[in-house]
Amino acid sequence: MPRHDALERRYLEANPQALSNLLVVDVDHPDAALRTLSAAGNHPLPNAIVENPRNGHAHAVWALTEPFTRTEYARRKPLAYAAAVTEGLRRAVDGDAAYSGLMTKNPTHPAWATHWIHPAPRSLAELEHELGRHMPPPRWRQSKRRREHPVGLGRNCALFESARTWAYREIRYHWGDPAGLDRAIRAEAAHINTAFSEPLPDSEVRAIAASIHRWIVTKSRMWADGPAVYEATFVAMQSARGRKGGKVSGQVMTPAKIEANRRRATKFDRDLVWKEATDGS
Repeated sequence: MPRHDALERRYLEANPQALSNLLVVDVDHPDAALRTLSAAGNHPLPNAIVENPRNGHAHAVWALTEPFTRTEYARRKPLAYAAAVTEGLRRAVDGDAAYSGLMTKNPTHPAWATHWIHPAPRSLAELEHELGRHMPPPRWRQSKRRREHPVGLGRNCALFESARTWAYREIRYHWGDPAGLDRAIRAEAAHINTAFSEPLPDSEVRAIAASIHRWIVTKSRMWADGPAVYEATFVAMQSARGRKGGKVSGQVMTPAKIEANRRRATKFDRDLVWKEATDGS
């Protein structure tokens, strides 16, 4: 909506659809403002605190020197980095882990008490440095809780990782049909999105799906090498897994399962040799 109309609303989208230049943490405590202000040297102070005067809950806002994009042309590493920094900020002030980061309190609305702390934006690297021990470990998004219940920017990362892994296997059904692959990836991404407690906007889901499809058909060797190489690689991987046996997903396999995998691997090898021999003739 027009800017002057939007500024009449109590809540606004924190960032435009294509990019993010604000990190917002929801602090659901009656002393939210105190939590974000009284820890000098413990975490970076926010640029603004937008407080509900009735219960003390607030949104703490950090402005970035450079925005990161969320379109189909976005690089995933900056987005994952921003998600980690946001998680560090949340941990530092004990913010709400389920906050999606989409809507925030309008700091100019009279319903809220807004505290403007300082005007200087900071980079993600500067925020990370000041957060220190509050930053999550490198593989924090792979914890069971984060995988099953991603929130905030983590939803973008989780959707991208899940959809791209699915798409790499889906390739085999769409050789010579890039448009069909595109439709399939979009449908799967939309399906994954419905499982989130607060789904991403459709525009972001479409952008993620388009990014995956564009990479596959323009840069992926899987697509460029064609179906014969793809199937041979898949068979080789399955054969290696079948021969390996032993522990799978942290559980010891039974002798019967190991034998079944061995036979399956042998059959894959035999079929591949036959295919290569007949193709060659």
